[in-house]
Amino acid sequence: MQNRLTKGRLLDDEGRLLQAGYSTVMARRYDRKNIAASKWRIKEWDYYIISDGEKSIAFTLSDIGYIGLMSVSVIDLTKPACRTSSKITLFPFGKYNFPKSFEDGDVSFSSKALKLYFRNKNGVREIECEYKKWDGENTLKAKITLTDPPRDAMVIATPFKENEHAFYYNAKLNCMTAEGYFDVGGKRYEFDKKKALGTLDWGRGVWTYKNVWYWGSMQHRLDNGHTIGFNLGYGFGDTSQASENMFFTDGIAHKLGSVTFDIPQKDGKDDFMKEWAIRDDEDRLFMRFKPMIDRYDAVNALAVSTCQHQVFGEFTGYVRLEDGSLLEFGPCRGFAEKVVNKW
Repeated sequence: MQNRLTKGRLLDDEGRLLQAGYSTVMARRYDRKNIAASKWRIKEWDYYIISDGEKSIAFTLSDIGYIGLMSVSVIDLTKPACRTSSKITLFPFGKYNFPKSFEDGDVSFSSKALKLYFRNKNGVREIECEYKKWDGENTLKAKITLTDPPRDAMVIATPFKENEHAFYYNAKLNCMTAEGYFDVGGKRYEFDKKKALGTLDWGRGVWTYKNVWYWGSMQHRLDNGHTIGFNLGYGFGDTSQASENMFFTDGIAHKLGSVTFDIPQKDGKDDFMKEWAIRDDEDRLFMRFKPMIDRYDAVNALAVSTCQHQVFGEFTGYVRLEDGSLLEFGPCRGFAEKVVNKW
């Protein structure tokens, strides 16, 4: 079932999700003040990734209740190599004032070591960063502008069966035109707007303690200037009313049903660097995913832990669009990930 969200409030007076489903616009109004759960359980974040097929840079600003996590990752697929550096704050509990909508509003973080700004007004997004000793020695600086917001976004409101006050309200904006640079220790890397694209992951919600998610994202500019991309995900919450799976052509969404990431196994464990298969339940989408690098991160601190495998590589396959036409694509570079959280 794919239930389409109607316009209105996200939560009722008791802090429960009023409607579960998907949309291509910001149909439901989010307000942190309407949440009935403990401030320790509220999770809010904005995540941007900018890529041109050879290099990517990702920025995270997040408030997950008891900690704030700010990070910058650089992925070089020409080597391949990657590095992530993060700053953690204690007990932010909403003090960063994350925007209520992905459509407008700014959020920022500033300390002696890291200054990170996300600005968003009238369809133009600006990312500015200065991270001292980002790699242990050199300062990372970045200034990137995102324009040409897609007509359609992936928007989904997901409940959790085990807790009536838990929910996840999420939006993904794929394939925005990106222009700018990042600089590490005086070495400058440029993003050309004719090739580079940016995606936003905007998340707000109350999460249960233990969960697993699978997420895949791709953004690619074809030789003729047109763009294709996708957002795929599953693994947590009650998705009986809708999935978050969409394929995008020039910013237009083609809704998909359920998907599965077939990750190879070795000795009973996921073998992330072997070729994956990704398919939907209606034979509209099939892809081979050839990994190039695993951006692995794990934290285990008493009752809180996370294990993240964000695997970058190449997708090759086909999708049947909503008009019935078959689009074959690839190889197109993006990522697919599996994350296990106790938080």
